[in-house]
This record gives sequence, structure tokens and C-alpha cells, in this order.
Amino acid sequence: MIIVHGTIPVRPDCREEALSLARRMADATRDEIGCISYDFYIGLADPNTLMLFQEWESMEALMGHFQTEHMDEFLKVLPSVVAGEITTKRYAVQSVDENQSVPKENLPPTIH
Repeated sequence: MIIVHGTIPVRPDCREEALSLARRMADATRDEIGCISYDFYIGLADPNTLMLFQEWESMEALMGHFQTEHMDEFLKVLPSVVAGEITTKRYAVQSVDENQSVPKENLPPTIH
């Protein structure tokens, strides 16, 4: 599984346009083959920051996403609503067999 997380700072005067753009992008993307989830969230600390969270079955599915018509449309409009630097991070996730033992002494402590 591939997880993508991003932050998009939007111009306050373009916030509604940015939200509409995000809704259209999310709706179209969720229908793609290999898309597990695709959502935008509004930042609690800054309501003019959109948080993007995506889950994909494979890297191939994510790469296919970049070739879609709705991605082209999104990327054409996005610069007009952005207020700063967009950041994204991509993570490859592997599942662990529940019956497989993982030595606990080698794991760092979990702090929440």
C-alpha cells in the first residue's frame, strides 16, 4: 500500500474555490482503479490549509493517477489558489502477519 500525505496552503480569498476544486478532485479520484481512499481535510490550526490523505493499492495505481484528465485539470487551477509551498510525503506500507513474532526489545517505545 502507498500512502500520500500533503499540505496545501490556500489563499483566504480563494478558499471556497480551493474547497470546490478539492471536492471535484476527490470525487473523480475515488473512482480510479487502485484508489483505496482520497480525502482532503481542513487544518484545525489554520482553516486556510488543506490536508490531503491518499491510500493506493500500489505504486502503479498512484502513477496512473498522475496521468488522468482530472489531475491535469487540478494542476492547472491549483496555482491560482495556493498561498505558499505545497508539501507531500509518500510512504510505502507493508502489512505484518499477525502470527509473525516481532521481538519487542527491538521496537522503540510508543509515545502518544
